[in-house]
Amino acid sequence: MRIGFIVIILLAVLVHAYVLWHVYQVLPFPVWAKWMVVGLMVASLLMMFAGFMGVFDRMPLWLASSCYNISTSWLIVFLYLLIAFVLLDVGRLCHLVPKEWLYCNAWTAGAVTAVIAGLLVYGNIHYNNKVREPLSLTTAKHISKPVKVVMVSDLHLGYHNRKAEWQRWVKMINDENPDLILVAGDIIDGYVRPLLEEDVAADFHQLKAPVVACLGNHEYITGIDKSLDFYRQAGVTLLRDSTVTVGDLVIAGRDDRFNQKRKPLQHLLDGVDSTKYIILLDHQPYNLEEAQQAGVDFQFSGHTHEGQVWPISLMVNAMYEKAWGPLQKGNTRYYISSGLGIWGGKYRIGTRSEYIVATISH
Repeated sequence: MRIGFIVIILLAVLVHAYVLWHVYQVLPFPVWAKWMVVGLMVASLLMMFAGFMGVFDRMPLWLASSCYNISTSWLIVFLYLLIAFVLLDVGRLCHLVPKEWLYCNAWTAGAVTAVIAGLLVYGNIHYNNKVREPLSLTTAKHISKPVKVVMVSDLHLGYHNRKAEWQRWVKMINDENPDLILVAGDIIDGYVRPLLEEDVAADFHQLKAPVVACLGNHEYITGIDKSLDFYRQAGVTLLRDSTVTVGDLVIAGRDDRFNQKRKPLQHLLDGVDSTKYIILLDHQPYNLEEAQQAGVDFQFSGHTHEGQVWPISLMVNAMYEKAWGPLQKGNTRYYISSGLGIWGGKYRIGTRSEYIVATISH
């Protein structure tokens, strides 16, 4: 395990050195200006690791929020710089790109900067354009009247998705006039301090329908005790390997698989009234066949974000049986959400931020 971790760190250092060396070489600036640009890039990376070590929590909220957004946005910039320089290097080796394009070239530097800036602007606009996904769920089981359920996952409330943004989402959800709101984990991003300082929990009480949720892995990253305190303040019904009956529905919520001692799904559903429509909340969409085998009618998951940006989305789609969208296995239907919020920089490139409006009827 230790050797694998060291190998990953070395590869990360080498890849960053590759990108930063190319940036230094291509910029048509004096040496001192080149070093300043490279230094700012390194500082952005180090800033993110400083945040993981708790430095953000000791900053004024506005400064911590800015540092979070800058440092995590650098990851997206770095990704596209890496792609650009690999393509240019391959082109040079194949004698399709002149060597001069990679050294002190204002045209190359300007073109790469413009393309990445354009992608970030598009990605931010696309992220803020939340997609409403309607879903019709019919069943042979008894449903006395159609039930309207808004389902969301991966809010990631914290230094980047702050109180004002959550208030906009609350209005958007309330405008649907749902009977029930389901959240498939990761309400908290990784830092509980901004939620407490801005009293974000109070805005959960403005939702006009009961909120039922399961935990995500980020609640454990935040610190499970802190996360549970926030859920209690927010008035959210939290299901940790437990169930609750809401009218004609049974909602089952699994603890996140981060907890290796969580109950097997079959044990969780022991004694549940199978004549009722059973909805499973399970943050991470692994072992989807378990819900089918347990007689679940519908499973709602999140976690994947569908990779957030291309081409990470290609890798994420290869990792999961289903990384985003609807699926059916036997009589069990599934929806894997790409999330309403996001981790890190607010960019959606080739993916989307969404909320699901499901109608459950007989």
